[in-house]
Amino acid sequence: MQTLIFLGAIMACLGVALGAFGAHALKDKFTEPRYAAIWETAVQYHMYHSLGLLGLGILSSDALLGASNMLSWAGYLMFAGIIFFSGSLYILAVTGVKKFGAITPIGGLLFIIAWVLVALSTIA
Repeated sequence: MQTLIFLGAIMACLGVALGAFGAHALKDKFTEPRYAAIWETAVQYHMYHSLGLLGLGILSSDALLGASNMLSWAGYLMFAGIIFFSGSLYILAVTGVKKFGAITPIGGLLFIIAWVLVALSTIA
């Protein structure tokens, strides 16, 4: 599952860059302190799930679990979750447009389904 490792590494790199960008370039640009906290939440979940993608790539190549459709689906759902969850929070924090917050739960649901698939792959 080189694809999952690649996506995890790229997303982790992007997470670090966005974290630094928020802490330095946007620090004084947020219109309200809560938008800085929203940005931080986006970065945290971005990084957690980037590491999750790396882990899934490693698990998929491991002799214990091996490549499976469930792990592949988990990885792609996790990647989509980063886009929907963190992406919507990044946009919300920068624009202040609260409608973007309505997209965030979709990403959260994708994260949950991904982790359930990881758990199920161990017993299937």
